[in-house]
Amino acid sequence: MGTAASLALPFFGLIFVGFLAGRFGRIPPDGLAGLNLFVVYFALPAMFFVLISRTPVEEISNWPFIIATTASTLIIFVLGFAIAMTLTRGRITESTVQGLGAAYGNVGYMAPGLTLAAFGPAASVPTALIFCFDNALVFTLAPLGKALGGRAPGGVGRLVVQILFRILTHPFILATIAGIVAAAVEFQPPAAVDSLLTLLSAAAAPCALFAMGVAITMRPLRSVPVELPILAFLKLIAHPILVYVMLSWIGNFDPVWVYTALLIASLPTATNVFVIAQQYGVWVERASGLVILTTMLSVGTVTGMLYLIGSGILPVDLLP
Repeated sequence: MGTAASLALPFFGLIFVGFLAGRFGRIPPDGLAGLNLFVVYFALPAMFFVLISRTPVEEISNWPFIIATTASTLIIFVLGFAIAMTLTRGRITESTVQGLGAAYGNVGYMAPGLTLAAFGPAASVPTALIFCFDNALVFTLAPLGKALGGRAPGGVGRLVVQILFRILTHPFILATIAGIVAAAVEFQPPAAVDSLLTLLSAAAAPCALFAMGVAITMRPLRSVPVELPILAFLKLIAHPILVYVMLSWIGNFDPVWVYTALLIASLPTATNVFVIAQQYGVWVERASGLVILTTMLSVGTVTGMLYLIGSGILPVDLLP
């Protein structure tokens, strides 16, 4: 258990340091926006590019892995959406946000640093693949739910353009595509550029986790409505179980890829769910509450997952 804690607690410690800075340092929203700009547009894209560009290109097109992990995220979304539709009596847009809260983990800010610390560079490709395809799924489901809920102007053509634009212009996905191209042609950047990318990559995880802690102080958790524990269970418990079953069912994956997927599935709800709730004007305070609740609970789920993996209790294949 000590090894698991030594891996997980520094990451949650960075979130806590950010929380203290936001709580007592009185960081203004503009300050957090500037930090997020650095993380989203510079540090994390540099990390994805560096890691993927140094990976043999044949490892990148693992479609069975992509299908298993993305389908798991979609199934959890459908479960969360169905439960929310019952509780909200058919409010589609609000139910879409709740479904995303159950399925969309913090694959951007938390996953890269944590998986690389736990499993080394071999975790970079599965982490990037899960990030890209989970985000493509979210960028499809969110505007689709808004359109079906009657909040999106324009027709089907505009909706399709909006979805494709959000997917293809996301800085992480652009960095991943650039990394794949670089790996395919075996591109080596000049030494100075490579050093710059390495510095940006090293700053990605600390800055992202610190920013996440600051953001929590700006959206305090005031209550725990009935749906939050249900959605938290889907995100932190049901999601990793389903990923484990799907990967075992398809089978024949590298152990690092399996354990990377399980660790990512055990991460808390992404802060982007709160951003989507704000954009759509529904379930805003409770979306913030879900992010905070799952982040607090994930100290246990992430540490527990690392312990199960590190101790050998969790076999690579559930169905030998």
